[in-house]
Amino acid sequence: QVQLGESGGGTVQRGGSLRLSCAASGRIQLLWDMGWYRQGLNNAREKVASISTDGITDYADSVRCRFTISRDNAKKTMDLQMNDLKPEDTDVYYCGAEIQISRWLPSKQYWGQGTQVTVPS
Repeated sequence: QVQLGESGGGTVQRGGSLRLSCAASGRIQLLWDMGWYRQGLNNAREKVASISTDGITDYADSVRCRFTISRDNAKKTMDLQMNDLKPEDTDVYYCGAEIQISRWLPSKQYWGQGTQVTVPS
């Protein structure tokens, strides 16, 4: 069983900062790309930021230069430092990771349960 546990959400004033954390646990043979996603408009989950196993990052245009994604491969954790938060960043943020539970099985996308980030207008 694989689990992704998120923490760090909350309510912060405009311009403030939050740090989200995600920890992967369970039967994990290989942990590939990881990322943060948010529900977005019309319930269409959108990528906020992603990071590969060798640290290559990618960001949505709306958060570039404000958010920083990082990971610790040894600890199987990932963080998202969010600075200069805006009301439009309000959403449920999900941790996602591509995981292989066995070298002989294909990788599969797993999701955390989500953590709420609220930035009042």
